[in-house]
Amino acid sequence: MKAPEALALLEFSSIAAGTRAADALIKKAPVTIERIGTLQPGIFAILWSGDVASVDESFQEASRVAGAAVHDRMMLAQVDPSVYFAVQGRVGDWSGDTLGIIESNGLAATIEAADAAVKGANVRVVRMRLGDELGGKGLAYLLGEHHDVEAALEVGVARSARDGRTVMTSMTPRIDAELMTLLGRSTRFWEVG
Repeated sequence: MKAPEALALLEFSSIAAGTRAADALIKKAPVTIERIGTLQPGIFAILWSGDVASVDESFQEASRVAGAAVHDRMMLAQVDPSVYFAVQGRVGDWSGDTLGIIESNGLAATIEAADAAVKGANVRVVRMRLGDELGGKGLAYLLGEHHDVEAALEVGVARSARDGRTVMTSMTPRIDAELMTLLGRSTRFWEVG
């Protein structure tokens, strides 16, 4: 499976407006809906992909149709393949020196920060969680050498912390091997073991 050129996400404060915007973006250009649905607390989100021109055209149309109901937005014209596959739920190799975590109050900020991080430093995204049992939050887990993870987190926050977004990070150097094994299996409380 090959990653698409572009990836976009819109979060809406209205489920009704989001559904109407989804219809508009699908009709506007040939794109692929990757995920669509509701998140807590009452957010409707659409994630889609395709070539840059089509994704941009549909992004503009959906934003126009939804207007003030757009809660947050993100469009990546050349999405990093590792970010795309992490968004799809693929889990990477959980081996490395330092674990970095990006946590945001929304999906768009998390994806944007992770993409900037992997493009700005020699790190890899090993897992991403987007809104699933997180109250609408997003999490991205990065691994690499200490100095690379530190740089990646700085780049990620600089790119995505704006317009009322909350972006928090943590860095754990020389992470314990047993903890790394547990987190590599799952980051959900009831699945770890």
